[in-house]
Parts: sequence; C-alpha cells; structure tokens
Amino acid sequence: MDMNLRPANECKFDAVSLGEIMLRLDPGEGRIRTARSFRAWEGGGEYNVIRGLRKCFGLRTAVITAFAENEVGYLMEDFIMQGGVDTSLIKWMKTDGIGRICRNGLNFTERGFGIRGAVGCSDRANTAISKCRPEDFDFDYIFGTLGVRWLHTGGIYAALSEEASETAIAAIKAAKKYGTVVSYDLNYRPSMWSAIGGQKKAQEVNREIARYVDVMIGNEEDFTACLGFQIEGNDANLKELNIDGYKKMINEAAKTYPNFKVVATTLRTVKTATVNDWKALCWADGEIYLSKAYDGLEIMDRVGGGDSFASGLVYGLISTGDPEKAVNYGAAHGALAMTTPGDTSMAHKNEVEAIMGGAGARVKR
Repeated sequence: MDMNLRPANECKFDAVSLGEIMLRLDPGEGRIRTARSFRAWEGGGEYNVIRGLRKCFGLRTAVITAFAENEVGYLMEDFIMQGGVDTSLIKWMKTDGIGRICRNGLNFTERGFGIRGAVGCSDRANTAISKCRPEDFDFDYIFGTLGVRWLHTGGIYAALSEEASETAIAAIKAAKKYGTVVSYDLNYRPSMWSAIGGQKKAQEVNREIARYVDVMIGNEEDFTACLGFQIEGNDANLKELNIDGYKKMINEAAKTYPNFKVVATTLRTVKTATVNDWKALCWADGEIYLSKAYDGLEIMDRVGGGDSFASGLVYGLISTGDPEKAVNYGAAHGALAMTTPGDTSMAHKNEVEAIMGGAGARVKR
C-alpha cells in the first residue's frame, strides 16, 4: 500500500514523537515498597516508539518534549542521547527548585513475576511537557523547514493536561499541512483523564485527533472508550479471537474516519506476569492481517511491549508498505523487547527479522 511518505532526501527526520519522557526507577527483581536501590532508565509511551525506530531499525529520529532545566533534566537528555535520538527539539523550561512552576516526571516500575503482576507508580504532576502550549513549539519550522516523514504521538500525552491536548492537536494539524504521515496510539488510561473531564473529555479530544490520523493503534477497550466503537460478542480474554467482530468494528470506524489507512492492535492473553500469549492484528484496505503467534512467551519486563510493537509496525510500513509484513515486524519487535528490562527495546533489526523467520533460542557463538 502507498503511505504517501515524503521523500527521505527532503526531510531531516524520518520520524519524530511528541510526548512526555519520564525517569523510570526500577527496583529490579524486588518491590517498590521495600527497595533500597533503584536502576534508572528513561521511558515514555510516545518516546519508546521513536527510540526503537532509531536504535533497533536505524531511522533518523527526534523527540518533541520538554524538561525542567535541572540535573534530572540533564540526566534525561543524556539517556536520550545514548539512544541515538536527536535532542535538538527539546524545550528547556526554567524551574523554581521546588517544582511549583514545572518539574520532571518520575515513574517507579516493578516488573512482576508469576502470579504477581507488574506495578507502575507515576509521579508526573506539573511536568514541563504538560505545561507546554502549542506556541511553545514552532511546528511550521519542524514539519515545514526541517521536514519530517512520520509523526507519532498518543493518548497518554494528550491526557496529561488541557494544554497537552491542545498541543497534540496543533502538532498533528501542522504535520498534515506539510504531508507528514501521523500515527497515534489511543492508550486510554481512565485515571489520567479523570482530572480534565473524564471519558467525555477523552472522546472529545480523541475524536478530533482521529480526523487527521493515518495509522491508528489501539485495542478494543481503547476504541470503545475513546471513539465510541465496540465489538459485539468478543471474548474478553481473547481465547477465541472474533476476527469478524474486529473487522466489523474497524470498518465502521474507517467509515467515520476515512483518513484511516491502517488500524492495528496487540492481542495479549495474560497467563501469568511472566508468561503471555502474544500476537497482533492489522487492518488495511478492508482486510485483516494477523501476525505470527508467540504463545507461551516468557517475559522479563512487559512495560513498553506495546510501544515496541508500534515501533516495528511503523518501520514495516515505512520500509515495505506491506501491512502483513508490518504487523509481523511489530509483533516480533514487541516480543523481543519484553525479554529485556526497561521500557525501551534492546533488540537489533537482524534479531527481529530472524524471529519473524522462525529463528529459535539456541545459543549463538
């Protein structure tokens, strides 16, 4: 399929993301509540996608975000630079040393094991990026002068604040103005929308955003909560995947939003925190494509698995234009990302393609 991508030689960046990046503090195999030390990482729903596109798939990427200008902000910048992602579009904001004006977000995350599920505890009020308004970024310069082939953002960022919702919409409109392809992960979190209007506000914002999106990512619950579409008679645990139900729902969504070129979702059955069945689904041109299934997938850290799926999907669409190949890139990359700690992928494109081709886990020497 033709994604109508801008020529690479006309653009400084293959892809950029817009969203919040937090400092992840990880107690390793232990619990947050009893930890005496934490390992520091960076992570964020939108950022994880763009970092995977750079570090695993070798694309030219950048982040549109903001940090409070202090030592924690500089640490975050250093993490991003280590991942090879361009930091020139980051907005640095003055802070008062207390965090009343703005601050940098923290995300405490424990991985879970067996019958104990993963736990996330975010501390993200008044973060720099949640305070930013559309005029804080020169989107005409980013998408027009510099040139960007692909923009990725999502519902986690849009839910941070009224300002974030406005900025997401402004960025997406500017991207479309200059011919940039837009992907969006609905990623509905009820607790995040509760302070700015709840599900009603989520639907108002996401329905406006959906009018400009080329590649929409989200599961059944996301489509129901954010856009008002639902599958009739689907098995909630995906023991029996209702393909016809998914297809009917997505076709209905595509009639409402004819700009949708691709719709995709991961399909996860949680057996334990460390063993999941994992696959993905992609809709394009009225057809449904299922990825290879990774049943009994053993997981080290599930956080960021969906973002790595999105990263592989985007790479597949950019590099091949084939939705079936793209959904398989996404599923394999997401599976590999969950075998290592941290939000972000440690996989290489060669590994992803080997897994897609049926490679096993034998030792490599």
